[in-house]
Amino acid sequence: MLSRFFSLGSSIGTRFLSSAFPPLCKLTEEDEMLKEMVGRFSKDRVEPLRKIMDEKQELDAGILKDLFEQGLMGIEIPEEYGGANLSFVSSCVAIEELAKVDPSVAIMVDVQNTLVINSLMSYASKELLERPLPSLASDTVGCFCLSEASSGSDAFSLKATAEEKSDRWVLNGSKLWISSAKQGGLFVVFASVDRSKGHKGITAFLVPRDAPGFSIGRKEDKLGLRASATCEVLLDNCEIPKENLIGEIGKGYKIAISTLNEGRIGIAAQMCGLAQGAFDCVLPYLFERKQFGKFIGDFQAMQTQYAEVATEIHAARLLTYEAARMRENGLPFVQQAAMAKWFSSEVAVKAARKSIEWFGGVGFTKEFDAEKFYRDSIIGTIYEGTSIMNLVTIAKNVRELYASKQ
Repeated sequence: MLSRFFSLGSSIGTRFLSSAFPPLCKLTEEDEMLKEMVGRFSKDRVEPLRKIMDEKQELDAGILKDLFEQGLMGIEIPEEYGGANLSFVSSCVAIEELAKVDPSVAIMVDVQNTLVINSLMSYASKELLERPLPSLASDTVGCFCLSEASSGSDAFSLKATAEEKSDRWVLNGSKLWISSAKQGGLFVVFASVDRSKGHKGITAFLVPRDAPGFSIGRKEDKLGLRASATCEVLLDNCEIPKENLIGEIGKGYKIAISTLNEGRIGIAAQMCGLAQGAFDCVLPYLFERKQFGKFIGDFQAMQTQYAEVATEIHAARLLTYEAARMRENGLPFVQQAAMAKWFSSEVAVKAARKSIEWFGGVGFTKEFDAEKFYRDSIIGTIYEGTSIMNLVTIAKNVRELYASKQ
């Protein structure tokens, strides 16, 4: 558990320039410890296997086991269920630190904590919670199943159905782009109980992997996050107990929207970590390589570039932790989450792209980590709300604010 993780000690080598950009709000002592411990874990356990996992397109089983043992797969789960009983900000801290080394590992921790566990803790009945939470904290990977072939940004045009039959629900349909599906043991699935009602028919269910009629389809061959298994989920007369309903019938759209708003902050934290990781990997090189008798990092044209990226990483982190603090304190945070997710994902792409340029020719090879950070960064502008959709959300909130003054 995390208490065991903390006992490893708090002294780790600070990654280049990372400490220069603190979060908006000072972290609690507990979160400072968490930050250092996850940073150490990332460097000692994840970094040596990063390239191997990327090439094999497979998460190392030992790392997954360690994530559970260290409590990182149940950060906000109460202690009574075997969790670490920490905060939403704590989840963001862990996600960011993991993403500095490997965003593929970070996304598993992200989905588990900000989507699966949060949706259950916010909407599942106490009777239902008592079953999945202990396993999610100890050894079971959770997955969030909303997207389909015909429903991406228009998430509520989904076609999966759920039919109530005496003591059970029968689900039919398929889900695409499901992160961690290969390792998944529990799946939060959204399906419609009455498609004629549109989004008001959408309902959420908890589906165990061993449910009759449930199976995992093909695994996607992706550009980035290759160690994260993204698969299709198939529901063929899939039967689950009646009590596996999450929340109320027809309220799945509310569960999905509120959970994804929280999830956007988690993705923002992942992208902040990725941007910092790309920045950290190239900056030392700028002061090792010389051209025309001068370190390339000392040329004014180069200085203006890395100064700009450093500032943008800092700004992305401020937006992210502001949104996380607002969510944690029960304040409206939809606009802040959209801003954080949009800006941090755009900055991550820029930082990763620039790191390749600053490395020069060797940056275009697999000798350095820059090319992997770049491949991993692209998805940040797409999943859990594309950049365009987040800008639409921001614009809607801005319009409502100023239109109300007329």
